[in-house]
Amino acid sequence: MVRLDKKATRLYVLDTNVLIHDPTALYHFDEHDVVIPMTVLEELDKHKNGIREIARTARQISRTLSDLTNQVTFDEIQKGIPIPRISGESGRLHFLCYNDLKPFDSLDDSPDNRILAETCRLRDERPDASVILITKDINLRVKAAALKVPVEDYLNDRAFSDSDAMIEGAQVYASAGQDGASLWEALNVEVTVERVGHHTFYQLSGNMPRHWHIGMLVSDSENGAEFEAIVRELSPSSARLQLLTNYRHHAGVWGVHAHDSRQNFTLNLLMDPEIDLVTIAGNAGTGKTFMTLAAAFQQTLDAKRFERIVFTRAPIPMGEDIGFLPGTEEEKMSPWMGAFHDNMDNLLRNEEGESSWDNGATRQLIGSRVQIRSPSFMRGRTLNDTFLIIDEAQNFTPKQLKSLVTRAGRNTKIVCLGNVGQIDTPYLTANTCGMAAVVERFRDWPHAGHITLKSVERSRLALAAEELL
Repeated sequence: MVRLDKKATRLYVLDTNVLIHDPTALYHFDEHDVVIPMTVLEELDKHKNGIREIARTARQISRTLSDLTNQVTFDEIQKGIPIPRISGESGRLHFLCYNDLKPFDSLDDSPDNRILAETCRLRDERPDASVILITKDINLRVKAAALKVPVEDYLNDRAFSDSDAMIEGAQVYASAGQDGASLWEALNVEVTVERVGHHTFYQLSGNMPRHWHIGMLVSDSENGAEFEAIVRELSPSSARLQLLTNYRHHAGVWGVHAHDSRQNFTLNLLMDPEIDLVTIAGNAGTGKTFMTLAAAFQQTLDAKRFERIVFTRAPIPMGEDIGFLPGTEEEKMSPWMGAFHDNMDNLLRNEEGESSWDNGATRQLIGSRVQIRSPSFMRGRTLNDTFLIIDEAQNFTPKQLKSLVTRAGRNTKIVCLGNVGQIDTPYLTANTCGMAAVVERFRDWPHAGHITLKSVERSRLALAAEELL
């Protein structure tokens, strides 16, 4: 983004990809005016036909523009249509149409170049205002900067800024004897301990850390912690923490044990009936899918809390697409479910190292409770008594992930797994993907929990490749 000295009056010219990326973009520019070139309207008209997501979005934008123009006269359209904003400020919507537009001599006659020419023409006509082109197209931003056209990226869809990072969901304090203050020295609060049923609660009174949030892990060490708790209630002057169950040794989950505080917290979130939405981030090998499947089978096959497990993921290839896949829905999804099959093989391995996953009876028993579904066919469903696992959640857009999360019905738990450092779709980034949006939006909801796993159990080759390649 080129640094600009912006004037009091600003005119933001929106590219087609901004409106398709966020159909509500018109309402996110505070008191400033928004300009839509006629070239953008033509491109939207070309995209509106079909059943793909881009066609639905184009039709939604067209309906929004139609609603704004229905209640005004032609003269009011020329002056600018008032746009009501959530902030209370009201900017105006302008349409840009030139009958004698002069294109750039050295550039081809393409939609991008016409938008550039229209922006330059408007800039020359309005020297009293800052005319800024907003586009998600990186190449168009580079071309605009080279032609001295003020240009910016559309940033309103970001869950957090580049200078920040996705919350880890944990605050680990140094243990006594290590550098830094221990847990209770760092907090400096008054503590009251009470026992309610089978749970122990710590009531803290004093100035609470600003970075704390409901549903986060508070621990005094990464490994071998003596105090591990989840924040249940929080205010600036008080907090209520609940001690976690220790899943490290005898009290495992379907034979799976935690190796550190973060993994123990993960199993607590997965097994907690008060937590309806769990998001787990982390690099490959941190145990995201392994622990989630163990908790799912524990609560479905043993505790009978859920009736079924639904496993889905975004069918986004890492490289070139291999083309058509024959068979039923589950057979088509099978190549994408390598993580599921690998972890099932490990979960069903006995002490002698033999796995019963290849046994037909075992597959039939588990298959009766496990459904592998494509996200393309989830719209309109209501999942009751279901443990829904959404793998590779970083490859979904916020809108797509919203469609999946809203499928939750009675007694349904949703777990989103992902690594924002491994996004395979070219249109998403670490701070605009669905995983980042869900984590940020649900951070203070008392029935949601997030954790970023860090411990990695990987081979020497995998660790070396991570460092050297």
